[in-house]
Amino acid sequence: MTRAAIACALALSLASQALAAGDRSAAGVREALSVATERAVAAASKPGGFLDNPLIHIKPPKTVRKIGKALHTIGMGQQVDELEVGMNRAAERASKEAKPVFVDAIKGMTLEDALGIVRGGDTAATDYFRTATEEKLRARFKPIVATSLSHVGARNQYNALVERYRALPLAEPTTLDLDDYTTKKTLDGSSRCSPTRSARSARIR
Repeated sequence: MTRAAIACALALSLASQALAAGDRSAAGVREALSVATERAVAAASKPGGFLDNPLIHIKPPKTVRKIGKALHTIGMGQQVDELEVGMNRAAERASKEAKPVFVDAIKGMTLEDALGIVRGGDTAATDYFRTATEEKLRARFKPIVATSLSHVGARNQYNALVERYRALPLAEPTTLDLDDYTTKKTLDGSSRCSPTRSARSARIR
């Protein structure tokens, strides 16, 4: 399960219990979200947090898929697969930085925000965290993702694949900012939150 999915499911469950018990304050929901976020960050930042989770697994962009299709025909399929692994490893390393940013957003939550998340639609928590944290997360994540891409070897892998592809007959021009793409997908995974309706208690409607 993704870090965000864990956060949402657990948070909404705990928040539902708190509100059903009469704790209709922002503090009750903040506490639930804080606990959920701590557990969820740990889940996403561990080895396999992105790579082994189909909900937030980072797939190569269209440009890389096109390159990969061509290179598979000349026996370089493994290198393409290794790049995909590297992008997900970089996201896992960057996710460790998410907790303080989410905590800041939770601290600034009002009662209206809290009730909106618990009583809102399936993307209510996602929408809140995107609005409150996306800019900070992007600023914090991009340099970490860039460093991580180099650390796991993904940047060299990508450059080698592009160089080999461009040497092929009739190869088309390719452009991709690997840092931007991986950062965006890391943010998508970090802020994704799609709780099921069963996670909410009818008593808080």
